[in-house]
Amino acid sequence: MPHLTKPRITAMAALAFISGVFFASSMDWTRFIHAQPKPGKPVVTTEAPQGSLLDTQNSFVGIAERVTPAVVSIDAQRDARKTDPRARARVQVPPGFEQFFDDPQARDQEQSGSGFIVSKDGYVLTNNHVVEGADRVKVILTDRREFKATVVGRDPQTDVAVLKIDGTGLPTVALGDDNKARVGEWAVAIGNPLGLDFTVTAGIISAKGRGGTRLAGLRQSLYAIQDFIQTDAAINPGNSGGPLVNIRGEVIGINSAIASQTGYYSGYGFAIPITLAKTVMDDIIAHGHVRRGIVGVGLNEVTAEDAAVNKLKDIAGAKVGNFNPTENNPAQKAGIVEGDVILKADGKVVDRVSTLQRIIRSHQPGDVVELEGVRYGEKKTFRVKLGEAPSDEKAIASASPKKSDDPETSASVSVRKLGITIEATNAPSARASSRVTSDEHGVLITDVARGGPAENKLFAGYIVTDVWFPEPRTPVASVADLQRALAKLNVGDYVGLRVLGPANPADGSRQTSVVNLRIGN
Repeated sequence: MPHLTKPRITAMAALAFISGVFFASSMDWTRFIHAQPKPGKPVVTTEAPQGSLLDTQNSFVGIAERVTPAVVSIDAQRDARKTDPRARARVQVPPGFEQFFDDPQARDQEQSGSGFIVSKDGYVLTNNHVVEGADRVKVILTDRREFKATVVGRDPQTDVAVLKIDGTGLPTVALGDDNKARVGEWAVAIGNPLGLDFTVTAGIISAKGRGGTRLAGLRQSLYAIQDFIQTDAAINPGNSGGPLVNIRGEVIGINSAIASQTGYYSGYGFAIPITLAKTVMDDIIAHGHVRRGIVGVGLNEVTAEDAAVNKLKDIAGAKVGNFNPTENNPAQKAGIVEGDVILKADGKVVDRVSTLQRIIRSHQPGDVVELEGVRYGEKKTFRVKLGEAPSDEKAIASASPKKSDDPETSASVSVRKLGITIEATNAPSARASSRVTSDEHGVLITDVARGGPAENKLFAGYIVTDVWFPEPRTPVASVADLQRALAKLNVGDYVGLRVLGPANPADGSRQTSVVNLRIGN
């Protein structure tokens, strides 16, 4: 054995250490050793997080940066309304306490909401309930630009409204396809909740095809379409009308309602599917109102008992409950009866009521739809020619003619081009409040908007009998007659109206005059 000097021993030890490290690194042991902390000493790393968490975070950041500029804040202002003296008389107020019992309707009111720009020329989508009843609407962008907005049209049945602003360099959102969205996917809500401008919250899609029968504030009617996307992304008052966005930054819904006993976020938010909202928007822009094809029946979800008596394997479908009170009901003409269960429409499976509504909504009035179903176990096929749902007068754009020529309508209608609200003279309220006699035909002015074209020129209680200018002169026998005449006129054009002044208290007589106005927007 050779003699080992101290230098030689040191050299051999160093060589052995280096060889050991090389061998350990080749076996990937050094990573394992590095990951073991010494007792009592935490491992501190300055490396950025890797993988899906960082990707998800960057996705949310990208969504916020890309979509938020096209989200808008909406201020809807409503002028004070005159209180009916008869209603005020019914309220017994002790002398000296009148100031504590003032009528909220007699004060100017303002409500806020959200919306988003969908086109370069300034069309904005929002909720009907955000702008319903508003006399003036203002839209504010994230860059603090403010625009006066025109309400192009509203549809209370789907809670969708379309606004229009005029501007340049407007940012827009990308519209997605909610049909492809899956439960469990990420969702981002953007809006202006509780006065906090342009807030971004995140969650997931919790469910699809939710009905809204238990959601406070949503319209319940024969023709309401309720097919909501449910999300747990935080939604609060002020979020209404804002976008629900998928992880790709595409809008898949309009935030519309929450399920809550307090009125604030409780984990359940609901959005109108964007494919439904887009068809409503297209109708409003093209026709001035929504043309909705209907089967003419009330629908109920199928229960276990329904499935049993109809010998169905699954508890699915849409059960016919009743027929809508319309002449020539489409469903009745096709042979459908109460209790029938619809299982397919257009060859597509109908698993619930909202699915059938969505399929029917893709058609126009007059289209023929093939429905397949069962009647107590017997298979049935129906070919239904869709009817048209009655127009909601308050959902029609001011320039749009009413489809029905019925002069008996009693609904009050806002005519934005003139800044007035009108109703038929044969309405009971007109006869009672304005002393309209049975031989006085036309439309009664019930309100004049502050700052509108008719301010200080027309007054509540006047009756419009004719459109005097432009030629040819047109008698006004109904609300629809006046709407049709105004539909031909653009902003800045002039119109002359032949009107009857207020009734003389002594003998009820009215003075005739012609009032010329310039069309507003």
